[in-house]
Amino acid sequence: METKAYFIPYEPHLKELARQLRHNMTQGEVILWQHLKRRQMCGLDFDRQRPIDAYIVDFYCKRLRLAVEVDGNSHDGEVAQQNDFVRQTRLESLGVRFLRFSETQVCHQTQSVLNTIKTWILNHPP
Repeated sequence: METKAYFIPYEPHLKELARQLRHNMTQGEVILWQHLKRRQMCGLDFDRQRPIDAYIVDFYCKRLRLAVEVDGNSHDGEVAQQNDFVRQTRLESLGVRFLRFSETQVCHQTQSVLNTIKTWILNHPP
């Protein structure tokens, strides 16, 4: 029996911002997207720059409720880290689970990042 994908509503004004973000992805996001698109990761469908609730996550698999985030330098500061914590806590309260990687990890340790994602998926089947 196939598990249905879960839809979490989002604020409509985020749709245009998500579209803009898709056209301005970081190098790490571009690299990761090359491996997630077209169901390349375990046959699962991932969206990029996906609005969820009041936020946009880098990559999202509805079937697993899994957000994959690529954190660049803009996430290094104390305020940014607090904002990330609040955002992640809110989305986790809606059932979203997270995998986070640094931009450096994705760019320089791509296979390790892909292995981590695949292992997580295999250990958390839909």
